[in-house]
Amino acid sequence: MTPSIDRALLLPEPELPDIADLIAEGRKLAKSVSPGRSAFMEHYGVSSEAEYKRRCMEEGRIMLHAQIGLQDSGQTRRACAEIWERLDRKGYRLDRFGFCFDNSMGYPPHMRADMPRGVSLVMETEKEWQLLTAAAPVACHFGDFVIGQPAAVENAIMAVEAGGTTLGNLAQLYTYRLLYMDDDVQRAAASVKAIAMTGALPIEVLIHSNNDDGYGPIFTDLACCFGLAMVERHIVNNLLGGTYAASFGNMFRTPLNRMAYQRALARISDAPASMVYGNTTVYGTDHTENRAFLANYMTFDIAAQMDRPTGHALVPIPVTEYERIPDADEIVEVHIFSNRLIERAAKVQPLIDFAVVDAMADDLIAGGEKFRDNLLKGFAEAGIDTANALEMLLAILRAGPRRLEAWFGPGVADETAPRGKRAVVGMENIVELERMGSDSLAALPPEQVAAIRDREYTACVASTDVHEYGKMLLEQVMHGLEIEILDGGVNADPDDLAGLARDGGADFIALSTYNGMALSYLQSLRVEMAKIGLDIPVYVGGRLNQVPEGSNTSLPVDVSAKLGDAGGTACPDLETMLGCLAAAPERGDRAA
Repeated sequence: MTPSIDRALLLPEPELPDIADLIAEGRKLAKSVSPGRSAFMEHYGVSSEAEYKRRCMEEGRIMLHAQIGLQDSGQTRRACAEIWERLDRKGYRLDRFGFCFDNSMGYPPHMRADMPRGVSLVMETEKEWQLLTAAAPVACHFGDFVIGQPAAVENAIMAVEAGGTTLGNLAQLYTYRLLYMDDDVQRAAASVKAIAMTGALPIEVLIHSNNDDGYGPIFTDLACCFGLAMVERHIVNNLLGGTYAASFGNMFRTPLNRMAYQRALARISDAPASMVYGNTTVYGTDHTENRAFLANYMTFDIAAQMDRPTGHALVPIPVTEYERIPDADEIVEVHIFSNRLIERAAKVQPLIDFAVVDAMADDLIAGGEKFRDNLLKGFAEAGIDTANALEMLLAILRAGPRRLEAWFGPGVADETAPRGKRAVVGMENIVELERMGSDSLAALPPEQVAAIRDREYTACVASTDVHEYGKMLLEQVMHGLEIEILDGGVNADPDDLAGLARDGGADFIALSTYNGMALSYLQSLRVEMAKIGLDIPVYVGGRLNQVPEGSNTSLPVDVSAKLGDAGGTACPDLETMLGCLAAAPERGDRAA
């Protein structure tokens, strides 16, 4: 039974851009786009990466992907060439590069110079795109801040004309809101137009969606994540004429879930998929432990591809990734390691009971179909046009993961479950997050817990970027400590955050940051706080790094020591912030 939803809740506008016009504009644009020929296409004699993937699937060849995170385009090209050459000399092939575009690439080109910049790659000119795809005979995956962003059309054209044929990331439409960009209608419309354009090109272009980058990790039920992928595929393929390609893996910890999700995806799609990302959530500072995790997930990812090729390239994560952006040496090392695993995986694959894997895949498909059908039925009953890609994307974006799961999740009703329904397949990262929060609370000395509760704090909690896990952990612990929370959201604009903290009477601001903007964001926030006369503590935790101005390495450095000078408190761990809160003056003393 689907809930009663009012259209005005999700689509209050009296009028939206005409979907037929958007699709027609995209298809007309396709006529003026000249798909380029990359070094990869020339080397392998293919017209697209999809064609190459099908060839590898027929050959039973395991494909590998390397992610490059340097900020400078010249250094990125040199790293690509070096990595390819060193692996080639070893007799190993690298199939594709993924480039970590900076969030500022999502802005329309004329706005980028004035927008906040993180630590990742910014492409300034058409020539830079072309030089990048010419750097090495490796497929170029443009997976961040293309589709799903205000600059979707401009970036998609640049990518295709440079020889890129896998573009993403559709899932970022929901969660990767850019600072100072509130027009979600324009963002969704640009994505619709860009996808329609790719579907009308004379070559096959894959529209990539990383299911771990959108709402997937915030669901408590993996079947909801899979169901949303089914909805996205319907929108891209059936409504816009594109070709959908899903990826996953960042948040998947257990081999069973990774293999089952891969096999379930294969059963709902006839197009090659993009990639299976390495699990980035298990790494820490101990490189030996990280290598154990690497060997574990890669062995089973390889075995799954050997048993049933899906076109996914596998992404081994360098063991240093938790601490810094990996360099060329570290990427080469992890790919040599992974190639040696591939050479030995044939002895592992026969030992796996794929009947157990397929049973879970059956559950994911059944649960996903129920989620999809519930969503289509519920939206239609609300007056949302489920044949209109723009209305569908906007409704999903505005509903958010928590309401989508509560409304349409396939699980059995259970008042004790987080979203009121028992998960078909539990989402590992949510379970782990709850464990971390519980462990943090249990580890606090009783006198510290009492001191924090006695102060009756109100906290304004936000994330500087799209990564929500740190914020979710903060909220869980604060709830346990009876701290009232003002939700500043993710990708919070500094001026909005300052205003919320003042108007809500916050005693402090707690920031979670990840994307290399710890110092610059804090500086901007303090400027906005000064404008409105707000002077309260700001605690900053997460990845406390940033690329220094004038850096010749494009690698971020730790800025913890500078955060104090900028008016914040660096919190390398949660305990640091809680210790500060417990030691702060009593409310009466603070007021005095």
